[in-house]
Order: sequence, then C-alpha cells, then structure tokens
Amino acid sequence: MGMIRPATPHDAIFKTFLGHPETARDFLDIHLPGPLRALCNLDTLRPESASFVEPELRAACSDILYSLKTVQGDGYIYCIVEHQSTPDRLMAFRLMRYSILAMQNHLDKGHKTLPLVIPILFYHGQIRPYPHGTRWLDGFADPGLAGELYNAPFPLVDVTAMPDDEILRHKRVALLELVQKHIWQRDMLELLEPMANLLLIGNATRGQLEALLNYMLQVGDTADPRAFAERLAQQLPGYEENMMTIAERLERKGWSG
Repeated sequence: MGMIRPATPHDAIFKTFLGHPETARDFLDIHLPGPLRALCNLDTLRPESASFVEPELRAACSDILYSLKTVQGDGYIYCIVEHQSTPDRLMAFRLMRYSILAMQNHLDKGHKTLPLVIPILFYHGQIRPYPHGTRWLDGFADPGLAGELYNAPFPLVDVTAMPDDEILRHKRVALLELVQKHIWQRDMLELLEPMANLLLIGNATRGQLEALLNYMLQVGDTADPRAFAERLAQQLPGYEENMMTIAERLERKGWSG
C-alpha cells in the first residue's frame, strides 16, 4: 500500500472541519453520488471512532468515519472520508482496507449483517487533476481477472456434496477430503478399505498419516486406536510396523480411548 505518511498540517485542518458533524453533513449532502445520497438519512449522522484501524494504518488515515441510518431506518451505512495531498496509486486499495475494518468493527458490536461502507477520497494535491483511478481493482496487474474473481462467488470446495467415488480420484488430497467428509457421520472403521486403497498407492506421507489418524481418533467415533491401527495395518502389507508405532505414539499422548 505504499509508505506510511506522517500526519501533516493538511490532515489537521481537514480533521478540524470534517470532524464537525454539521460540516460533514453538508459535505456528504453535496458530494455523495445521487443513488447513494438517496439511501442516507443525514439527520442520523454521527461520528465514529476509527480506533479499530490497525496502528500502522492509523498513522496514514485521516480518521473521518461517520455512521448513519438508511432512509428506511433499518440498516447502517458508514462513510469514510480520506484526505490526500499527495497522489498514491494504491489509495483505492487503502480505502478498501479501511472499509473492511469498519465492517468488522460493525460486526464486533453484535450486528449480524455487513454494513455498506462508502469510501470518499478528498484530494487537493499539486498534481492536477488526480492522476489515479479510484477503483481498487485497478491496483491489480490484471484488473479484468480480478473483477471476475471479486465480483463473483468465491470458489467452494464442499466435500459434503461430493460422491465418495469422485473424492477417491483426487490424488494426494483424497484422504483428507474423504475423512473430513465423514468425520461427523459414522464410525471411522467404515473408511478402512478406501483409506487403505489410497495409502497403498502412496497418497500420504508418514507425517500426514500420523496426523490423520490422530485427528480421526480425537474427533471421530473410534474408541480403540490400537484396534483401528491393527485393522488398517492388516490391509496394508508392509505398513504393519509403521502403523503400530504410530498407534503407540498416539496412546502415549493420551488418545487411547
């Protein structure tokens, strides 16, 4: 996001004016885009502390944050007004960071839905007009691809909806997906055969296998780790010694049923 800039006299005078609710109300009334202004009940405008902003950001933030209700009175909107006298190519990203922090602060107060946070940049630098865009996606090397990612639902890997036979084709991640799909549903003993098949084709390291067994015995419905390890070892020629060593180590850690 660039170097943190110290507070300046420009910031101080800006805060003095925009920190005054009546002045801020006039500013927002004039400068909010029409559709957003139509949502805002400016009579409910009140200043909010931006102390939740991370310390390294606080030094760079003009600290003007207001909350207000919508015209329907059933939701919150926040307005962040950031002052800048020196252009910053990634300023839109910084405003996005402030906005997300404001959203988190709103949730921390007990609200259950995200508020709309409107970032506004106030600029009065010597380079005229402002030389950078204010769309945060333009900070990416490929804004189009970034837009496709962040304006769409994020990728979801929902193992609960995957058939087991599909999971078993997932190479080195199959063991993890299979166990975590079924960890809440049934005795892990039912997974012995598919687990053994995956292990036989080398789909887990020793450390991964030990961690997986430890997890299954802590969370799953398997009371006797030694019996489980013995039955798994019976289906894994050449694994017997390793499996029993793992079982003994788990028993020493206290997972003996």
